[in-house]
Amino acid sequence: MDTKSIVYIALFAALTAALGLMPPISFAGLALPPITAQSLGVMLAGAVAGPRRGGLALLLFVALVAAGLPLLAGGRGGIGVILGTSGGFILSWPICAAVIGILVAKAPNAGFVPMAVSIALGGLVLMYAVGIPWMAFVGKLGLMKSLTIMVAYIPGDLVKVVLATIVARGLRRAYPNL
Repeated sequence: MDTKSIVYIALFAALTAALGLMPPISFAGLALPPITAQSLGVMLAGAVAGPRRGGLALLLFVALVAAGLPLLAGGRGGIGVILGTSGGFILSWPICAAVIGILVAKAPNAGFVPMAVSIALGGLVLMYAVGIPWMAFVGKLGLMKSLTIMVAYIPGDLVKVVLATIVARGLRRAYPNL
């Protein structure tokens, strides 16, 4: 592995950790859960670093969390978190970053909407497809109850898709050899 790849992997693992330090954004008066920025790191890793580097960055991040480092939003970490109800989402992050990278690489100069769709498919649909059944099983909630809980998170996740698309497109324009 070359030095540039190692730097990208470390950078996006660190970025994802840093996004976990941001306080959640709450919406007073709306029935929406607080939005954390951490999954934005997953989206950016795939869209900017590509499938291999992005996937490895999030694999490193998940390994560090599993080892006990408090890198998740709210200062959480450890194998207990991975085995908890949100573990499916966290474990899906390396795959999500890789899939986003693959989809974005197919049309690197695509317009805003195609890139946003690529990020949404890899960063939301895939993450929810893994995380919701995990939540249902581990939390003994049932699939419909878990799905109902997660519907409230969709608006915030769509905001992150838009932000990731804006940042990724800007970086790709500014640095075409990225």
